[in-house]
This record gives sequence, C-alpha cells and structure tokens, in this order.
Amino acid sequence: QVQLVESGGGLVQPGGSLRLSCAASGSIFSIHAIGWYRQTPGKQRELVASITSGGRTNYADSVKDRFTISRDNAKNTVYLQMNSLKPEDTAVYYCNADASTYYGANYRRGNSWGQGTQVTVSS
Repeated sequence: QVQLVESGGGLVQPGGSLRLSCAASGSIFSIHAIGWYRQTPGKQRELVASITSGGRTNYADSVKDRFTISRDNAKNTVYLQMNSLKPEDTAVYYCNADASTYYGANYRRGNSWGQGTQVTVSS
C-alpha cells in the first residue's frame, strides 16, 4: 500500500492560482500513474488530471489550458498547478496512485487514495 499526503489547498479568489502537492511513500517499486480527482457534495468523484510514469498526461476538458500536472519521480511527488481558478473548481481534491509495492520477494499492484485537500474559490 502506498501512502499519499496532499498539501496546498486553501481559499483563493476567482482568477487566482494554487499549487497542490502529493507525496507518495511506502515500499514503492513503481508508480505507474498518479493523478488528481475532485469531489463536491452529492456528486461523483471525477478525474481532474493524471500523469503516467512515461510522462503522458490526461486532463478533464474543464481544466485544460488552466491546470498543469507534473511529477518528480525522484521524490515520488506529483504537483497540480491550478491557474485561472473558477468558483466551479471548488471541491475536495484527492490524490490517487496506481502503483506496485514490494511484497516479500514479489510485487503487488494496487490503487491508493490520499485524505483529500479542500480547494475553495470564492470572492
């Protein structure tokens, strides 16, 4: 199991910026893909952005050209730079990792979630 710790959420005015960070730890063999989801009350959790070990990125249409995902493989950390924030970006943002961890002499692959960080965009 991979432990994910998010940081960087908070309150920002419309048009402002925030940068979220997610640090992964544990007996990590490989992080195949890592990304960000968000959820508002009464709605399903939705993908915001993800990035593979090879650097391939995927964005929700609603955040393209405003958000940028990046990763530091040496630090097992993923970042989400959020610019031009809108009130509809308000949500709890969760980090998610598809990773393989050491399991005795072998590896096992699983999916892990962070605890979430609140992002509020309001004037």
